[in-house]
Amino acid sequence: TMHAQPTEAETAVWNQVSAVLEEAHGILAELQSYNGAGQEIREAIQNPNDLQLQEKAWNAVCPLVAKLKRFYEFSLRLENALRSLLEALTSPPYAPMQHLEREQALAKQFAEILHFTLSFDELKMTNPAIQNDFSYYRRTISRNRLNNQQLEAENEVNNEMANRMSLFYAEATPMLKTLSNATTKFVSENKTLPIEDTTDCLSTMACVCRVMLETPEYRCRFTNTDTMLFCMRVMVGVIILYDHVHPVGAFAKTSKIDMKGCIKVLKEQPSNSVEGLLNALR
Repeated sequence: TMHAQPTEAETAVWNQVSAVLEEAHGILAELQSYNGAGQEIREAIQNPNDLQLQEKAWNAVCPLVAKLKRFYEFSLRLENALRSLLEALTSPPYAPMQHLEREQALAKQFAEILHFTLSFDELKMTNPAIQNDFSYYRRTISRNRLNNQQLEAENEVNNEMANRMSLFYAEATPMLKTLSNATTKFVSENKTLPIEDTTDCLSTMACVCRVMLETPEYRCRFTNTDTMLFCMRVMVGVIILYDHVHPVGAFAKTSKIDMKGCIKVLKEQPSNSVEGLLNALR
């Protein structure tokens, strides 16, 4: 890729997204090391009259719920970042392809958001502790409405926040769902903007990724599997967003995304690295 230097007009958006992406690394690292309080919860449930074990489980779960709240709040910032990028990459008078060429810095950020999103969701899917911890937390709070210690904790995650978090973590792919909804909302709120501008921006990115994965002279430049994974995740993310926004979807004959080509590229990769991505497309 050429050096993606932002123009002045892009700089504000670029800075906003940059700050979000900087935080994304920490979020992934925290999610990766999220072990849950399964052991403590089991012991507390098996010995309901042992107050010491109840307290131990509670003290193990609280900091974890604080983490889950951070992840959820981050999803809202990610959503705002995506909105700003969509606005910048679809604004008249340029066509989507011109935008992606002119604003490579933003296109690259868009790709990085999708990469983070699919990485987050892959980790979340394979971690049942998250929902387990959170539902234990909610059960405990509703059981001990009057216990002061619980009330203090509840101030950190009040009931409305807990409901929103609950919906978020109930999703198989919560971050992707957030972005899909944001993209759909962006399209419906920008009635004057032809829907093609948004979908062309997405299909162009999918095409760029597919070509990079298919073409030997590009592929040999991928010195590490991380770049391959990056490309695959971005491609899948863009396809799913396209599918949500486009009236007929990504899988229709008239779709501008070569789905057969995209799936073929995925199937050529080692199965352990693409299984989650193929499932996301299903």
